[in-house]
Amino acid sequence: MVSVNNLSVEFSAKPLFNDVSFVINKSDRIALVGKNGAGKSTLLKIIAGKQSPTSGNIGYPNDVTIGYLPQEMKTSDETTLINETRKAFSSQLKRMEELEDVNRQLAERTDYESDGYLNLIEKAEYLNERISMEGSDNMEAEMERTLIGLGFKREDFDRPTSEFSGGWRMRIELAKILLQRPDLLLLDEPTNHLDIESIQWLEQFLATKGNAVLLVSHDRAFLDNVTNRTIEINCGKIYDYKVSYTKFTELRKERVEQQLRAYENQQKQIADIKDFIERFRYKATKAVQVQSRIKQLEKIVPIEVDEVDNSRLRLKFPPAPRSGDFPLILTDVGKAYGDHQVFDHAEFTIRRGEKVAFVGKNGEGKSTLVKCIMGEIPFTGELKIGHNVKIGYFAQNQAQLLDENLSVFETIDHVAVGDIRLKIRDLLGAFMFGEGDVDKKVKVLSGGEKTRLAMLKLLLEPMNLLILDEPTNHLDMRTKDILKDAIKAFEGTVIIVSHDRQFLDGLVEKVYEFGGGEVKENLGGIYDFLNRKRMTELSELEKRPTDSRTSNRPESNASSVNQSAQSNNSSVTPEESKSKRKLSYAEQKELDKILKRAEKNVKEAEKRIGELEEEIAEMEEKMASGNAEPELLERYAKTQKELENQMSVWELASEEYENLK
Repeated sequence: MVSVNNLSVEFSAKPLFNDVSFVINKSDRIALVGKNGAGKSTLLKIIAGKQSPTSGNIGYPNDVTIGYLPQEMKTSDETTLINETRKAFSSQLKRMEELEDVNRQLAERTDYESDGYLNLIEKAEYLNERISMEGSDNMEAEMERTLIGLGFKREDFDRPTSEFSGGWRMRIELAKILLQRPDLLLLDEPTNHLDIESIQWLEQFLATKGNAVLLVSHDRAFLDNVTNRTIEINCGKIYDYKVSYTKFTELRKERVEQQLRAYENQQKQIADIKDFIERFRYKATKAVQVQSRIKQLEKIVPIEVDEVDNSRLRLKFPPAPRSGDFPLILTDVGKAYGDHQVFDHAEFTIRRGEKVAFVGKNGEGKSTLVKCIMGEIPFTGELKIGHNVKIGYFAQNQAQLLDENLSVFETIDHVAVGDIRLKIRDLLGAFMFGEGDVDKKVKVLSGGEKTRLAMLKLLLEPMNLLILDEPTNHLDMRTKDILKDAIKAFEGTVIIVSHDRQFLDGLVEKVYEFGGGEVKENLGGIYDFLNRKRMTELSELEKRPTDSRTSNRPESNASSVNQSAQSNNSSVTPEESKSKRKLSYAEQKELDKILKRAEKNVKEAEKRIGELEEEIAEMEEKMASGNAEPELLERYAKTQKELENQMSVWELASEEYENLK
């Protein structure tokens, strides 16, 4: 469908990639991967026609359409959300206006046998067919489904676009692109401004309704759920794999290992040849063999090993003074903007050492509550910061707050104090800023490099309560893993606002869900929370009628359809009711899978409870014998707390398992 032919790009005489060629087919959903600065966004811009290559070209069929979503963009502020979204159908609206004009002319003219009249009839038929084929009559329902799927509410539709934040404006642009149904979608970090539910909706949309897709994302789960092909940019070359991202990482590892073995064998061969030449260079009887070896050496084509980034991002949060047992206590906290109540009656306590996640749709109050904690905005209720709490805050737009006119070195030099100023270059090297990078201006850095630099600024002061608002935006896979390991090792308390399921998995022990003006506490990790959400939806699915009259209606009518079915239940026979409740094969399969997962959760919780009870019994035995050292007492209290949490997890898991059964 679209062919990339011998593409080369240079910046300041330095090649970014060279002689790159590949073809994008109609059914391809491609993940474009590579480390920060490899040229992923540049390649998307070239395919979208926004930038010219140094050499090579892009081949397009005449009628191909392309939709491009960049990482950053400016949107119009002169209209409402629904009118801005309606621009996605500008060509269809123009055709509808044309048809209206043709019909008006036909109604006014009486020269029924003339060529002009017949031409108008042909044009009306053509326009009717095009409008019908494009589904323009379903335009309003499509807009509503897409906007709601991306997290907007119906009451937002008439709001001016100027009232929306940058992240929400990106969603507006994404909605317009999806509604245009282009032949090729180019998406640069589309999940950066989406919450978990919107990401899942987008996954489903791209997998079922999208055409060809080429996307850049650092969300592993998103890539695995959407893509069926992976193209890696590495050392200016590309490697094309017809597999999803996780399978690609396995194959890439095997490829690099094979290259290393071949490289080592070649180096040994070269060393042996050079050794022979040196030993017999001056022996006349070996002159022919020596010349043969020299020619053999000249013919060897060096084996290149793909770039493996061996620089170490030694991300370690500095030790901080111990805080009180309860760094954060909220009592009846609420926040409203005018008549709009963002959330109310929020009550919870975060203990020292806990790592928790704030999740929920954008606009439900996650970042707002963080701002309340930081004292940036007023609120109602009582919010108590514990004894000796020192907060380290990484805001969602932290990277954009950097002074773009400073160099990388100057950015850190301005905040560093004391002896640390003597080690700035070492610090920057640890954060993968090499000697050639330290003098770069911030404005030329990629999104990931800016985020790393902002994170380094945060680390220069010790803290015992970390609040990280979307810390993984623009970070590549490797840097995200290193950040995750550093947070795991951090002994203080952590609050993470994030939509990245893979990043939160195994990192947090509690999830606070924001939605409907409430903040709900959920014990367990992120996938425990997501599993519970899916179970609720499936249990509702069993009760929902599935006849053909309702299954194809717009989502906006789902609740009214369900209510209608329930109100007419008396006229439905038991046999009909039974058939309507019967799940499809795919739904039953999904339900069975979740049932097994729920049973596994119960067993794992029971096993862990048993282990904890044994540990507590051993510690109580030691304390009874008079061995009550402070370390033992602290471990005893920590284990007791974990046992309480695990009992709650077990209760919830058991309840959900029984409900599913």
